[in-house]
Amino acid sequence: MPTSAIVARLLVAGTALGMVAQAADQGAATPPAPGVVCHVSVMSNQVEDVSSMEAWKKSFIKDGMTDEQKAIAVWTTVVKFRHQEPPPIEFLSGDGDDVHDPIKTFNVYGYGMCCCASSNISSLARYAGLKARGWGINGHSVPEVFFDDAWHLFDASLICSFPKADGKIAGVEEIIAGVNAWYDQHTEFRAAPDKLYPYSKGNVWKTSGPDILAHTVAYNENGWLPAATHGWYSTMQEYNGTGGGADGKAFLYDYGYSQGYEVNIQLRPGERLTRNWSNHGLHVNQDLGGGPGCLTEKTGEGQLRYAPGFGDLTNTRVGNGTSTYEVPLASGAFRTGALVADNLECSSEVRNQDKPLPALHVKDTAKPGVLIIRMPSSYVYLGGTLTYAAKLGPDGAIAAAFSDNNGLDWKELPAASAGAANTVDLKPLIYRRYDYRLRFTLTGAGTGLDALTISHDIQNSQRALPALSAGVNTIHVAAGAQESTITLEGSTNPANKGKQLVFSDFHPVLAGIAENSLRLDAGQGTATFPVSTPGDLTRLRFGCNYRARDAKDAWDLQASFDGGKTFVTADRFTGPTGIGTSRYITFSKIPAGTREALVRFAGTQVNTTMISRFRIDADYQAPNAGFRPVQVTYTWQEDGQPKQDVHIAKAADETYTITCAAKPVMGAIALELAAP
Repeated sequence: MPTSAIVARLLVAGTALGMVAQAADQGAATPPAPGVVCHVSVMSNQVEDVSSMEAWKKSFIKDGMTDEQKAIAVWTTVVKFRHQEPPPIEFLSGDGDDVHDPIKTFNVYGYGMCCCASSNISSLARYAGLKARGWGINGHSVPEVFFDDAWHLFDASLICSFPKADGKIAGVEEIIAGVNAWYDQHTEFRAAPDKLYPYSKGNVWKTSGPDILAHTVAYNENGWLPAATHGWYSTMQEYNGTGGGADGKAFLYDYGYSQGYEVNIQLRPGERLTRNWSNHGLHVNQDLGGGPGCLTEKTGEGQLRYAPGFGDLTNTRVGNGTSTYEVPLASGAFRTGALVADNLECSSEVRNQDKPLPALHVKDTAKPGVLIIRMPSSYVYLGGTLTYAAKLGPDGAIAAAFSDNNGLDWKELPAASAGAANTVDLKPLIYRRYDYRLRFTLTGAGTGLDALTISHDIQNSQRALPALSAGVNTIHVAAGAQESTITLEGSTNPANKGKQLVFSDFHPVLAGIAENSLRLDAGQGTATFPVSTPGDLTRLRFGCNYRARDAKDAWDLQASFDGGKTFVTADRFTGPTGIGTSRYITFSKIPAGTREALVRFAGTQVNTTMISRFRIDADYQAPNAGFRPVQVTYTWQEDGQPKQDVHIAKAADETYTITCAAKPVMGAIALELAAP
């Protein structure tokens, strides 16, 4: 296909979404108040900041640390913020469609299985500059980190590692060798593993078991690991050398991950985010049946018995919250927070009204008025409701539409009726999503909206919330870079269509790549994705979990800022990778004023070259963004009595204190822009 044809296909979205209408009578001398505050952060001194990879690194990786200390910090992080449970599933490909992004896991969910923990260790360790790899052993997935010329096991799933007699942490192969040497001397246990559990009690695991397991502090006197779901008896079976590899042996396996999710709380006038240290039984796997035990299990009890020892101040692990946007139509304040507000005026802008007009209505009745609102969320949507009051002129109409692929495609919503509130159940559209857009097209004189409210149920991990403790708590409120992000992440498995976005929903142009997967079907191939941002692009963060089986197999990560005329190679991901590996990069050499880009994965194949999961994050300067006062409301209980603290942060970097006379039972934290 000629380059010109590729460009024509890719540049469908255009730049119109980046234009935000301004009120006609706003003078240059009095600029409007910011329409959105981005990267709103509230942290307490009781909980580390894990809102992004950089925030995590600042919290846990300190100057002067040895590689071993860094590896321990990685392991500690995953133990603190991820609990062992059946994993959240978002159908974004990879191992069982589980969530394998560490920052998303820590903030949105707080739980996952052993493959998830292994991927978290690998992602964080590599980000800290260490090498990491995974193993598939008997009924378990584990990671290793490389330092001091050796591999070392760091199992955050079952909360253990195994120092040798010299204090150095053992690797998987050393543990397997030590366990099997013991079995060779105690053959009755290899033949009857059910004897292992009763044998381990009374510190016998320590005094008479394999020396390779005898120096750990992970087991209690009866051989139980910290969560008491597994113990010495299960370790002895997991490291017996069997697994799903060749000849039924343990095998190396990279637990692929996604990377790029960040917490970016963005607030507009009329918008409120509430995150709870409680839940209503909602969770992301609800349509699949069942749910994690930590939905109801109390922190410090049952399988969460270990958590307080790692600083956990929560009530349970799973939180439910709400986000609500009551769009300020009549005042016109909605304009600076909208993607598009074209040919619209509000009632406060009309001085002489012959008859009452809707709060928001068509300005020039000879053509349509268009309102597009983006609804990005740092927390997964579990459901939502769109409610709006419509007025229809004699020949008027309001057409509402929905997009979950950054405005590339639109789905029409039920037609608006006049008078009573129009209500649309958004759950079938937004379930498992983090971002979507609503478009309202108004036609005809007298047609408009009197009210517009968008509300959601979300899932948040209680563990990453800024909890309070007895005594003086220091609260830090900040508004970071005034940037937002457009994300392209879709499943590479076409069977997930309807459950989740798939890669083809982002309109890639494929050449030499199979249409139903990101796998080369020729010696060379490319997948080119269009990226359009509402503001000037500041950086691209992108990468993939990929396979390049041969040393000559590779993926080149490329970008174009001139419509595909030229591409710059940001990095080259080479083989051999075996089954696969994961890498993500940041590219900041963006020409000034850029709002359109093409991101290309260019593959070379001798053996097998494919992508199992990918993510593209396009960070941009958010139009009309800046700081304005933020209201922070904490609620909790002390000795059964309700408590509340309301604070208005008047600066973009502010610290204050909250004193609790007794141990608090946390309730909620709500964020919204303070009233003018």
